Amino acid sequence: MIARTDIVEVVGSRVPLTKAGREYKACCPFHTEKTASFWVSPEKQFYHCFGCGAHGTALRFLMDYDHMTFPEAVEDLAARLGLTVPHEGGGATDPRDTTLYDLMGRVAGLYAQRLAQDLRASRYLTERGLSPETAQRFGLGYAPDAWNTLLTRFGTGESDRHALLQAGLIIERERVAGAVERHYDRFRDRIMFPIRDSRGRVIAFGGRVIDRGEPKYLNSPETPLFHKGRELYGLYESRSGGTLKRLLVVEGYMDVVRLHQAGVTYAVATLGTATTTEHLKRIFRLVREVVFAFDGDRAGRGAAWRALQHALPEAREGREIRFLFLPEGHDPDTLVGEEGRDAFEQRLESALPLSEYLVRELSGQSDLAHADGRARLAEAARPLIAPVPPGVYRELLIARIAEVVGLPAARLAELWHGGATAPESPAVPPPPPRTARSAGRGGLVRQALARLVRFPATAAAVTDAERDALTRCEEPGTDLLRAVLDDLRSQPLQISAQVIERWRDRPGGEHLTRLLEREAMLEDPAAATVELQAALRKLAARVREQRLKALEAKSRTSRLSDEELKEIQELTTEKPLQGAKPPRG
Repeated sequence: MIARTDIVEVVGSRVPLTKAGREYKACCPFHTEKTASFWVSPEKQFYHCFGCGAHGTALRFLMDYDHMTFPEAVEDLAARLGLTVPHEGGGATDPRDTTLYDLMGRVAGLYAQRLAQDLRASRYLTERGLSPETAQRFGLGYAPDAWNTLLTRFGTGESDRHALLQAGLIIERERVAGAVERHYDRFRDRIMFPIRDSRGRVIAFGGRVIDRGEPKYLNSPETPLFHKGRELYGLYESRSGGTLKRLLVVEGYMDVVRLHQAGVTYAVATLGTATTTEHLKRIFRLVREVVFAFDGDRAGRGAAWRALQHALPEAREGREIRFLFLPEGHDPDTLVGEEGRDAFEQRLESALPLSEYLVRELSGQSDLAHADGRARLAEAARPLIAPVPPGVYRELLIARIAEVVGLPAARLAELWHGGATAPESPAVPPPPPRTARSAGRGGLVRQALARLVRFPATAAAVTDAERDALTRCEEPGTDLLRAVLDDLRSQPLQISAQVIERWRDRPGGEHLTRLLEREAMLEDPAAATVELQAALRKLAARVREQRLKALEAKSRTSRLSDEELKEIQELTTEKPLQGAKPPRG
């Protein structure tokens, strides 16, 4: 699949690429920069940023840029090629996942159908200002006020009930004597909001009461498909609307839907949980700006402070994190309905930057007119600044705190570090791409590995004698060289990206990736084959020479065994290895 994937097409559909010789370049999508240092190689099927070090194949790009899981990225590439993804245990798909995804889709369809049939539920959405088009776009539905709607429709057999239970759609009650049915529907008499993954598949639901019942919102539990600490409601719809520049994080499903209808198509919501570090990591893989919108009441301020604490480890130069507090009595749903998109987005422009929100909250806890209060603020800020990554943003944040405290920034940092400034390791720029000439330098093991990674098909030209000679080699890295060579001889590959993916989670996989990043070797496979065999022959000669020297040294101090004498004779008469002719093409 990797061999048939065009990485330029995958990356280029998300990042504007410019042709530069045999490769393509762009400003890196994973960090902010003005000069392009992000390169995509169609020959290696590999990308690499010489600024931040991001690298990988088309699979890795989808995982990092689109925040897909590995199986999702595989399935995405397979879908582009019209392929069926094989899974462990034989068969084309994982029966469990197929069953659950299919089930969730059918349940969402049933809920949507029931919404159209129920006047009370439809009227509620109309009164909330939602159009039928918006309801259809988000797949909104209605769970009837009954205990067995799903059980009757989808749970007629034991295996069907098990699937409903796994998907979190029904609840199993404690065994009761005489009870005919031990299960009942989780969602009843609620407006249903399907939660979709990055591919648009329904993985969970959120249900809101209409005019009676508790709790107000009810979410699916954790299931094999759904992990609420990682998912964001509305993210699929936001990404479907075009290129994202920022995300607005709100608290409710209805807020998201109403904002999208008003034209604020970059709104998302957490799923009944506080904003997590995983949420932030996912957001910053997509955009460089995030605005949190909270109610101005006590609960909203508490949620905002928790969001700030989770955001601090992800705060760095090139990223914007801001906080918007809404007028009393309003949430995003009602506010955008009252004042419209333009006025609402104007509020976003005046949202508080993280640094100012931090200072405002800490200042409100201390009396800054006195030294005691300023010292208290500095001490309160210290553990909050600690997780911020080293860099320009951290230094500016310290400077802002120091300004309020009334100390020079350097002195405050020194005091925070116990009286001695903790020096930071200077950033080491990545090495420049190596030329074909410079690639020849370095160890023989490195040379051989680099050529195998760049042109995996060269492994077919290695003779048994050349491979066997590596058995006695003890040079650093030989274990990895033997493993890669054996793997490629038994299961041949054609391009570099296939090697990287095969070794993704194996020992030495990261080393192979670095070799591919830095080695700009000969672009001729035949020449690479000659170089590979030459390196292996030199290694064999070096092993033979080292063994002879060891035996000769031993003979000067003790008597050699018959086996060792025979080995000396074989080593001295052994002919140097001759390389096989490189394969054609």
